[in-house]
Amino acid sequence: MTATANLATRLEGILGAHRVVAAEAELREYAIDGMVPGAIVHPASAQEAAEIVRFAITEKLAIVATGSRSKLDLGMPPARYDIALDMTGLHEIAHFDPGDLTLSVDAGMPLRHLANVLSEKGQFLPLAVPCYETSTVAGALASGIDSTLRKQYGTARDFLIGAEFVDGQGAPCKSGGRVVKNVTGYDLHKLLVGSLGTLAVITRLNFRTFTLPQARGGHLACFSNLEGASSYCDAIEKCGLPLANLETLSPEMVALTAAALRETNAEFAGHLDPAKWCVCASFEGSEAVVPRIARDLQKLASETAAADSEILDAASDAHLGSVSREAFDWLRWASPSAALFRIVLPQSKPGDLAALLCVAQESSLRSALLVRAAAIIYFVLLAETEDESALHTLENAAAGVFFLAGAGQGHATLLHAPLKLKSRVNVWGPKRADLGMMQRVKHSFDPQSIFAPGRFVGGI
Repeated sequence: MTATANLATRLEGILGAHRVVAAEAELREYAIDGMVPGAIVHPASAQEAAEIVRFAITEKLAIVATGSRSKLDLGMPPARYDIALDMTGLHEIAHFDPGDLTLSVDAGMPLRHLANVLSEKGQFLPLAVPCYETSTVAGALASGIDSTLRKQYGTARDFLIGAEFVDGQGAPCKSGGRVVKNVTGYDLHKLLVGSLGTLAVITRLNFRTFTLPQARGGHLACFSNLEGASSYCDAIEKCGLPLANLETLSPEMVALTAAALRETNAEFAGHLDPAKWCVCASFEGSEAVVPRIARDLQKLASETAAADSEILDAASDAHLGSVSREAFDWLRWASPSAALFRIVLPQSKPGDLAALLCVAQESSLRSALLVRAAAIIYFVLLAETEDESALHTLENAAAGVFFLAGAGQGHATLLHAPLKLKSRVNVWGPKRADLGMMQRVKHSFDPQSIFAPGRFVGGI
């Protein structure tokens, strides 16, 4: 009996044959950077997930909890990967009180289905993340990927009020609660955001929900250079306009966005000029507020000498917003070898963005920039081949990106890269000052290091 078959047989003894998969074709669907698990397990409850964790501890096996698997290539390849714990079988809404704006939902609940349920009560959860149509709630949270509504509603940490999870000793745990104001203890549940499943197996999440706005709108302003676009954004910030999202696109990013738009709204794609820097704003609120914000943006665009500007109707804004939301997904497939960075620069200036573009120019690589609210920059380097020369060029350019991020008192993460590039470049960048603290947190949650070992910063 092979090792894989033996593992599957032992797991079947815990959950039954119908919950365990060991067929080679299906195992490959759960691969992470080429690493294939020995078995896939489908628990139907938090108790069953805990049983599998305790089994893994006893057998010294490594577990990776999965949802829709849309973001499994984030982070470094795992050091070990024995069991894929598919959490999509846990997909119920355990509690929803529209009056209190609180929600408790199982880890495997699809975001799209949850949005439909909440909208029936005039509410929503501001998790506008890529791969939205397939992502699960816990997967979106564990990936730490940005929501395009961050400017107005904050990150998931801001509206996550509690969680239930299985720790690295196989014990069911709770943090926070189901009320917005909670004093039951430390906010340990917030550590799960962006942890890539390296701390625990999430089984349930509690959120504060939000009332759906009465109206939405958008605005598009185009400039001949980066300086003009930056001046416009500065003017918006000084005015304090309440925007849901504000994004600046480099000319190459405009071209890539237009190409993505053509698949859903070819007519509007013609509004984007790939020779210009474009700034896209989205806003929402009451029927009276939305038109006023649109007029203010139009006025600011004129005062900062925009080459073109227009107020977008709700439908056009929605099309542009959905494409923007999915940028992470389509950017990573924009060329045969794409290196996609997420860069945080607290004091981002036009010169910093120009320096990033220079890294690409000096390497003779195509590149594109997407600047979001809260000093978040998406920067993609596009190589047209997958050969050794292209990998070497990407490797050198990545070093330049990490250096610039550090010099700007920020940091960079390589969200997506060819597997061969990951073997040369640590996607988390240079060693971080807080690594020791992160290692202690990991050990507290997962003392045996059974959860996705090696995927996170510093090999955590």
